Amino acid sequence: MENQYFTSGELSVNNRAFLSGDAVKVSFFVRDGKLIMDEECYFFLMASMRKMRMNIPLTYTLEFFQSLFQKDIIDGKGTNNGIINFLVFRNSDGITLSKSSVSYFYEVSEMDDVLAVHQRPLELDLIKEINVNNNLLSNIRVHSPENIYGGIYAQENDLDDVILLNPNKRIARTTFGNLLFLEGDIIKVPKQTEGAYISPLMENFVTFLHKNNLADIQEHEIIAFESQKSEEILLISDEKGIFSVGKIRNKTFGNSRFLEIVEKWKESF
Repeated sequence: MENQYFTSGELSVNNRAFLSGDAVKVSFFVRDGKLIMDEECYFFLMASMRKMRMNIPLTYTLEFFQSLFQKDIIDGKGTNNGIINFLVFRNSDGITLSKSSVSYFYEVSEMDDVLAVHQRPLELDLIKEINVNNNLLSNIRVHSPENIYGGIYAQENDLDDVILLNPNKRIARTTFGNLLFLEGDIIKVPKQTEGAYISPLMENFVTFLHKNNLADIQEHEIIAFESQKSEEILLISDEKGIFSVGKIRNKTFGNSRFLEIVEKWKESF
């Protein structure tokens, strides 16, 4: 591929996503030609922008996003099922950064059903040479060099993803989602204070399980070895969808019970 060169005049000098990684990302979901969980996703976007001290425009209402996605994606592109990855970035046009305006960019990944478990189980492994923090900003989707490094490590080692630990050597998340560990009737999930992502998709799922008494949901501090004790592992990613984990190192996992539970969840929409 030929190298391409750009001057500062050709790239927006206001775009701090490009210059500084100053952006937040949230996913919205289209299923059967309709937005689902749009309120939860919207409020997560607002919370993420507040955490990054972004200037939230008065026009950024739930109705604005509903109209935007209906017009441009559902009606305009004819998207019936897919994930909208929505990025808001800060410009450099204010007296202070907190008063600068914001702009947005989004792209759509179409799929058969955003709530379906992808057919091919994933192979994961732990990565120990880097870790992720467990502070206020660790739970939202902001620029993360750890994700980039972990993604390249996974590719180079023929893995689908890697499990990232926090500074206390406990499980936080993977590069693109959260993990749920099934043991008997208990589903363990890493606490958000451990570095797990806030995920409207996962929160909707576990709320459904809790309300219908389908499993005992427990937030835990999970050491790396405990993953090997699980019977089944599910990976929920707002960015990419839902996956079963088939293998971590030499241990293989089933997926029949999670598949059954997810089917019941799908029927509730």
